[in-house]
Amino acid sequence: MVVLLFIIGACLGSFYLVVGKRLPKNEDIIFSRSKCDNCNHTLFWYDLIPIFSYIFLRGKCKYCHKKISITNLLIEISMGLLFSIGYIYMGFSYRYFIYLILISLMILIFITDFLYYIILDSPLVISSILIIILKLIYNGYKDTILSILSGIVIFLVMYLIKIIGDKIFKRESLGGGDIKLSFVIGLTLGFRLSLISLILSSFLALPYSVASLKLQKNNEVPFGPFLVSSLFIVFLFYDKFINIINLF
Repeated sequence: MVVLLFIIGACLGSFYLVVGKRLPKNEDIIFSRSKCDNCNHTLFWYDLIPIFSYIFLRGKCKYCHKKISITNLLIEISMGLLFSIGYIYMGFSYRYFIYLILISLMILIFITDFLYYIILDSPLVISSILIIILKLIYNGYKDTILSILSGIVIFLVMYLIKIIGDKIFKRESLGGGDIKLSFVIGLTLGFRLSLISLILSSFLALPYSVASLKLQKNNEVPFGPFLVSSLFIVFLFYDKFINIINLF
């Protein structure tokens, strides 16, 4: 089962790369054939086997011999490991299924926000629907309604922060995708832990922001990857963060 989940995770990692690169450019992700990013040569199925194709081709396109980004290999391996390691610790459980949704969302946001400074609506909508369905199945209507309300409140908190930030900095302080992502954070974690997650995301983003400003003179920071990373961290160590909250 661990090996099977590794294979599924690696395949999904490869698919998420396609989704993350194509959807922001309004390209078809279902019927359009995969092409080399450098020479645009159509790739065949044996050129697209996750992990193995990269190794056998020695990290280069078979047709133009230009280097393939090692990011592709790292995402495929990471997704495979995350799928299998999560199963080892959680088994097939409510937490594991939520975990799978979160790591999938995290990978997609990393790809789209770092490459195009955009968070796609479709992954957020699909993730929210799947989380709501799981909550209904495992936790019942009452908990699900409270979770949805938490998502709405956190969404409004982030929207308020955006309004204040826009007025202070005289420019867009938060993107619409970041605010929509906050709904998923509230939906998953509840109100109190969501506030912890938002605070943690700021600390995670700080080193990158400083480095980006110093090295690239870039004032625009993709905040989505840090928001979703903090969501994942708080979810993963849920009990420890609950204990911290209870101390106060």
